[in-house]
Amino acid sequence: MPPSLSAPSPVEPPVNPQKDRKGLNRVVHALGYSLAGLKAGWHETAFRQEAIASMVLIPTAFWLSRSWVEAALLAGSVILVMIVELLNTGIETAIDRIGPEWHDLSKRAKDMGSAAVLLSLLLCGGTWAMALFQRFFA
Repeated sequence: MPPSLSAPSPVEPPVNPQKDRKGLNRVVHALGYSLAGLKAGWHETAFRQEAIASMVLIPTAFWLSRSWVEAALLAGSVILVMIVELLNTGIETAIDRIGPEWHDLSKRAKDMGSAAVLLSLLLCGGTWAMALFQRFFA
């Protein structure tokens, strides 16, 4: 029988029932997953150090800045470091789940994640250095 004349197939349940959530129910569950990710990140030393530093740097950003744009750049650069650190940790965790054996592609992925963290730290440090220079020496 041609496909167009065949009996309709029964509706298959989705592979992931989470994908069926809509509206506020989806938002509430997404928030729960995000908080779980932050909790998991807290168990990583580098993220914990950056989070503690952000508790000092973000309020300082509002004191140091002369406009909302400066405050956004200073605080945003700190938050960007934390975002990149979480993404790097996610990459490392996924690679580690695959297996503990050494592989060139696994090393490359981990090295690139580490390089992304380094670049975000350099961006943050440069932004803060310029803001401090402008505030106190210009």
